[in-house]
This record gives sequence, C-alpha cells and structure tokens, in this order.
Amino acid sequence: MTRRVAFVTGASRGIGKACAVHLARAGFDVAVTARTVRDGEEREHSSTVRRSDTRPLPGSLTATAEGVRAAGQEALVLPADLLDRASLGAAVATVQERWGGVDVLVNNGRYIGPGHMDQFLDTPIGLLDQHLEANVMAPLVLLRACLPGMVARGAGLVANITSSVAWMDPPAPAGEGGWGLGYAMSKGALHRVAGLVQLELAGTGVALVNIDPGFIATERMAQDMAEFGFDASAGAPPEVIGAVVAWLARDGHATEWAGGVVPGQRLCHEQGLLPGWAGPVPNPV
Repeated sequence: MTRRVAFVTGASRGIGKACAVHLARAGFDVAVTARTVRDGEEREHSSTVRRSDTRPLPGSLTATAEGVRAAGQEALVLPADLLDRASLGAAVATVQERWGGVDVLVNNGRYIGPGHMDQFLDTPIGLLDQHLEANVMAPLVLLRACLPGMVARGAGLVANITSSVAWMDPPAPAGEGGWGLGYAMSKGALHRVAGLVQLELAGTGVALVNIDPGFIATERMAQDMAEFGFDASAGAPPEVIGAVVAWLARDGHATEWAGGVVPGQRLCHEQGLLPGWAGPVPNPV
C-alpha cells in the first residue's frame, strides 16, 4: 500500500492539531511541526508590546503525535520555527528522506508574538517584518520544497489557512476588538498565493486552496484573547477545520476548490463532516 504523507505546521494545538489528527484518521502518516515539543514549555506569546506573557499554553507536538498514533498512523515530530527558514528546510528534507515526500501540506502556523494586537504607531517595523516572514515567506519556503514532488507524482494538496482579515477591515482598532496591521497584511499576502500559483499548476493534479476557518475556539484564543475583545466560548471547535482538510485530501475533493477559498465552517456543516456539531458560528469580524 502506498504511503500517504501530510505535513502540518502549527501542529502543537488548535487548528493544526485538529488537522493532523483528522488526516491521520483519513489514512495519512503525519509530520507535525511547531516550536512547542512538550507540554508545559514556556515561550513568549503575548500579542502586545506592552507586556510579556510566557505562561505555558495547552498542547505540544508530543501530544499531537500521540493523537496521530492513536488514529493508527505514524507521526514524525519535527520542531521548527517559522522565523527560521533553515529549520523549515531541514524538516521537509527529513520527511522526504524518511517517508519519500509530502502529499498534503497544511500551512496553518503563523506568527505568535507582540505586534499582533498593537496599533500601527506602537508596532516596531521589525515586528511587521516578522509577521511577513512567518505568515508569508515561511509557507512559500515549504511550498517550494514540497511542490516539485507533488507535481512529479501527479497529485497533491496545499491548504493555506487564511482568514477573513485578509479582505475585511476590523470593527475597531487593534486591541479594542480589532487586530494589528501585521496580521492583516500578512494574511492578505498569503491569501493571494493559491490563486496565482494554481494557474501555473493547471493539469498537474495538484490543488492549492485557501481555507477560511471563521471564528475558532483554539486554546490560545481561550487563554490570551479575552482582553482584546474576543470570546472563545462563541467559537467553533478546531475539529471543524480538521475535518474539512481531511475531506479535501480524500478522493480529489479539492479539485473544485483549487485556487479558491473554502468556507470551512459552512462546508463542514453542509457535508456533515463533524457529527453532532450544530453548524457555523457568527464571525466577530
């Protein structure tokens, strides 16, 4: 039986973890990457320059890998940093060496740190650079590394987790119910990748899609974002997007969405991909 391989960034928690586990349930071995390897690690995750926050966040690559293995598939834990291109290249090279290639790439990870919820005049330009590096250039580095193998095999899926901030203005300034410029402009840039690159891949069997997750109740949303006006209890579970990614990865479902935007919550509800889930939640933006 041919091995099917997925590579998921930001897989220590939230949407990334859900994607990894659901892809495993769909029969994929999964390489998971993020910075947090073990539960309880401390790392800066404050969204503002005004204060530091290194409290451990729930989740880790180790825990996600356990979920992949519990689904009956192999897991490969690959610590990497979206701000370190060399670590990303090394992660993909490891997967290619051990498992032969990547069939599904999920660009879910993004910049976590100060500037995310700071207003423009309060945000050092260097932090805007970091947003662009992590949210745009890192996915492109991974795409360049994985795409040739997909084209050679005549099949593949690249799922970029986008956001409505890519095309919508916030309802309020950053920190008051809105979000920072770095987050919005970097998501906007990532959003343009799928459509443009898909034109170059016509007839190859490879599909690039944007997935709009809507408002999702991730662990970090619950722990960090209430002070900025976001109520995690109103969000949909990350498993919604995990189920959608796994569905797209099966049986060519991604073809009709190639180059476009997948409305994650609506598609999950329409296809009945998550039994017991009531349906899309209002987007606070």
